[in-house]
Amino acid sequence: MNAVIELLKQHRSIRKFRPDPIDQETVNALVEAGQCAATSSFIQACTVIQVDDQDLRTQLAECAGNQMYVATAPRFLVFCADMRRHQLACQMHGADMQSGYTEQFLTASLDCALFAQNVAIAAESLGLGLVYIGGLRNQIEHVSNLLELPELVYPVFGLCLGFPAQDPELKPRLPLDVVLKRDRYDDSQDHGAIARYDEQVLEYYRTRTGGSKEMSWSEQISGMLVKEARPHMLAFLQSRGFLKK
Repeated sequence: MNAVIELLKQHRSIRKFRPDPIDQETVNALVEAGQCAATSSFIQACTVIQVDDQDLRTQLAECAGNQMYVATAPRFLVFCADMRRHQLACQMHGADMQSGYTEQFLTASLDCALFAQNVAIAAESLGLGLVYIGGLRNQIEHVSNLLELPELVYPVFGLCLGFPAQDPELKPRLPLDVVLKRDRYDDSQDHGAIARYDEQVLEYYRTRTGGSKEMSWSEQISGMLVKEARPHMLAFLQSRGFLKK
């Protein structure tokens, strides 16, 4: 193993941060690292909004389900899938942009995720901790209005950054043979592998919560996927110019 792989394998979500500030030069360097991520057809479809205003941070924390570390982390970034500048590029050349395609939504969203993961890895290499905030999509229209996002831009997730004030244990991941297939998709052995993995996750939650939470991975997933998953998202995205074709 090398240092980069070891760093990646030590990832944990951090939700408690020391008050130590992160200077703007560091934020700039992290975002520049994000820009170096792979980008589909060079579209570069990610915009990052650094939120410094404390009142705005508090409102975003409430939108995200009262995750108050959004308000208190030393830095908070919002990663937006952005096809707005591409509209401008077309206008610069007198071209009529054909927007609204599902493929454009996918490539912009994937660009955003790849960008953010570069930022995350760069941050952890500097000793910073982080947690992604998908909860912004709970009230995505309100979040978009707070950030004054125009058409063809939507907030994918946020990212809290700071020096860790906690040291949580690593959360076990699915067995390699469940996620790595060879030549074709074969899940004939997955039931048994997931059952064994369930025991690991059950023990992890018992240890982490002092016995107050006892839940396996498959139980957690089955409980989640019998519920609606942010059904407002489709109408919102269509209203902002995405997923129309």
